[in-house]
Amino acid sequence: MAEETDQPVPGEVAEGAASTGGRSSGQPAAVPLRGEIPAAAAIFWGFTCVATVLAVWFVITAGPPGEPERRFVSPTTLPSVVETIDAVPRVFGERKLVTNTLVTLERVCMGFGLSALVGVPLGILAACFPALRAFLAPLLVFGRNIPVAALIPLTFFFFGIGEFQKVMFLFIASVAFVLSDTIAAVLDVPQRYVDTALTLGASRWQIICKVLTPLAAPAIFNSLRLLFGLAFGYVMLAELVKFGSAGGGLGDLINMSQRRGERECWCSSSSRWWPGRSTAGCGGCSAICSPTATAG
Repeated sequence: MAEETDQPVPGEVAEGAASTGGRSSGQPAAVPLRGEIPAAAAIFWGFTCVATVLAVWFVITAGPPGEPERRFVSPTTLPSVVETIDAVPRVFGERKLVTNTLVTLERVCMGFGLSALVGVPLGILAACFPALRAFLAPLLVFGRNIPVAALIPLTFFFFGIGEFQKVMFLFIASVAFVLSDTIAAVLDVPQRYVDTALTLGASRWQIICKVLTPLAAPAIFNSLRLLFGLAFGYVMLAELVKFGSAGGGLGDLINMSQRRGERECWCSSSSRWWPGRSTAGCGGCSAICSPTATAG
């Protein structure tokens, strides 16, 4: 009779390979896919990323003082690190960064808060009642795919040009996403929880209020956290238009800085950068100078 040999169990082989990372016993184990690294290593790589960005920024904007034409990137396109730091007091002072930020946050909180107040309860009901979900489906498809910029003239027509228009713009732009994500969060709750509640004699509204809503709440709150950032980006479009003495917000600040921002002052004899422009009065410095046409 042939001598029996011990054969490894396939499950044990797979477990052993996973524990050793597919390497021999003499080699260090590799970091597993989708695994975690120590906190110190994560902080190190985070600081490395920031340092790399700052180093690249410094290199591409480096150049002799007063000679911006010798830089890799023009100062009007990307100022240097030092120039950016020097402009910080002016941004907080003349440009009123804090005030504009508070105005923008107020608008986002009002518009997005209204969309959450309407979208979350309606999404829970739509997830629980298929007829309501089918009724809202065309509106959700339309609201999630329409270009956001197309809503600006529509909100001007329906809601005027004041503060109420900006709030309603944010509401219309974000409510479809809140509604859709809430429906998905409720539908992702496992059916076994509903079956257990039915076995215990719970009614439909008890299941909705005490089973589905609490279990879907973490996913809903996480979705709201992400969509708040989306609404914060949308408000910049609404704030590009300012009327009267209303607070401009960050969108107006960005637009004003783009139109009235600093321009390069080339103080060299070459006219290839600003042809037909006079550099008289610059004094060889890199200060702002108003372009004046030279006499023919």
